[in-house]
Amino acid sequence: MSDAAPSDRAAASERTATILEHLVELRGRLFKASIGLVVGFSIALIFYQQLFDLVARPYLQVFPEGNLQAIRAAEPFSVAMRVSGFTGFVLASPVIFYQVWAFVAPGLTKRERRWTLPIVAALVVLFTTGVVFAYSILPRALEVLGGFLDVTYQPAIGEYVSFALRFLLVFGLTFEFPVFLFAGAAAGFVSSKALRSGRRWAVLIIVIVSAAATPTGDAFTLFVLAGPLYALYEVTILLIRFLLRK
Repeated sequence: MSDAAPSDRAAASERTATILEHLVELRGRLFKASIGLVVGFSIALIFYQQLFDLVARPYLQVFPEGNLQAIRAAEPFSVAMRVSGFTGFVLASPVIFYQVWAFVAPGLTKRERRWTLPIVAALVVLFTTGVVFAYSILPRALEVLGGFLDVTYQPAIGEYVSFALRFLLVFGLTFEFPVFLFAGAAAGFVSSKALRSGRRWAVLIIVIVSAAATPTGDAFTLFVLAGPLYALYEVTILLIRFLLRK
């Protein structure tokens, strides 16, 4: 008993030290990601008027006679901050995604860590692709939603910008899922054969996630999101099969 107690205390002390080391590393990663976000936000803030015009363009395409209104005195400032913040996140996404992956990478094997740069690049490309794709279909989504009644949609700028940014963010984030499938395959958790045999479940899950994630709640946006996600699922199967040989 007297020998076991010091041993237990040493093991507990070692676990505590390990946890503290992870917390220190996490703090460092969050700090670096925050610096990237601040830099991205600062750059975006210089062009806040152009960015707002870009976000407002889909609305004006669908409702050329419409008018975005500022209901509260602070609303223009709030909108400028939100648009700049979202753009700053997009600009800083390479730094943010790298810091997230670098925090996870020490727990991987040397062979798995060699995929760090390709995976970070894929995260950035897919996120940006999702945002651009969402922006391209935003006018059609507004047209579908506004077509139920013969009215001119004239929202407050804060309401519209919040809706538009949520729309872009949802597509950007959901387009990331192939990276996690690929990383799971690289770590040996899943194979292309398992993904092929699970196609029916994949379709169901993709439709459910698309229905839950779409900020509009309409069938058009659901299927416009679900279609590319399933296509990415199939592309991921091919990449796992031919790149990882799994």
